[in-house]
Amino acid sequence: MTEAADQAYTGVFPIAPTPFADNGDLDLDGMKRVLDCMVDQGVDGICILANYSEQFLLSDEERNTLLDLCLKHVAGRVPVIVTCSHFSTRLAAERAKRAAQAGARMLMLMPPYHGAALKADEKGMIEHFARIAEAAPIPIMVQDAPLSGVTLSVPFLVRLAKEVPQVSYFKIEIPGTAAKLRSLIEAGGKAIAGPFDGEESITLMADLDAGATGTMPSALLPDLIKPVVTQFLAGKRSEAAAAYARILPLINYENRQCGLRATKAVMAEGRVIKSDAVRHPLERMHPATKAGLLELARELNPIALRWGK
Repeated sequence: MTEAADQAYTGVFPIAPTPFADNGDLDLDGMKRVLDCMVDQGVDGICILANYSEQFLLSDEERNTLLDLCLKHVAGRVPVIVTCSHFSTRLAAERAKRAAQAGARMLMLMPPYHGAALKADEKGMIEHFARIAEAAPIPIMVQDAPLSGVTLSVPFLVRLAKEVPQVSYFKIEIPGTAAKLRSLIEAGGKAIAGPFDGEESITLMADLDAGATGTMPSALLPDLIKPVVTQFLAGKRSEAAAAYARILPLINYENRQCGLRATKAVMAEGRVIKSDAVRHPLERMHPATKAGLLELARELNPIALRWGK
């Protein structure tokens, strides 16, 4: 990863979980420990206030508290991406401006949507991203995920990148991610500065083969994911594939059985945070599911499982 203005961010940019106390209050000291742990994991950057950060369960006041705390505590050790998604263009632009002023190096946004049926058309989406770009002069990453229910075609994403040049990073996490990444890179050329995948890196090898230069997993095992990306980008595909095969069972279990609760469970076990609480209506995972997760994690011994011990 490089921070030079004329070169793209690459590598592993995990999502930071938001720790809560057992009563649901923000655990601000725990948030600092999460960030320190992630830096020690050797990440290339950190993304905050994303869906895996339970952003949809945070008040605006809590968002602002976390934004300021995270940017101040990271203090430039790694670049920070701030998620600013909102259906309202005005509110998304306000969030973006505040994030940029706090020191964010990039913004991540989903296309504007509300529920399953309320979505902007392509004209509205381009205007949405253009106004956000005007409010915050830093790179923007589009999150293309099924959660929004918005179809983002490759021709539209290329058009968006060319009409709003700050939109130069793309986190693709849909069925058939590799095929879409390959088409996006071929059609967009230099307008696509950062083709990334997500979804806990569950399709990472296929996506790297398709041209991805970065990945956005959870903060559970980025220290074990990073060698896969590093070796692949260095031309050592067989070594990357072997490293990925070793960690894929844990990634699969996280993605298919646990969701956003997995990182918290492992970090609580590793004494990074005090509690693996999530906010209602989400619930903690079943004890048997948690036991299966920790069994797989202990075999690999990621930093998150031992950082606080």
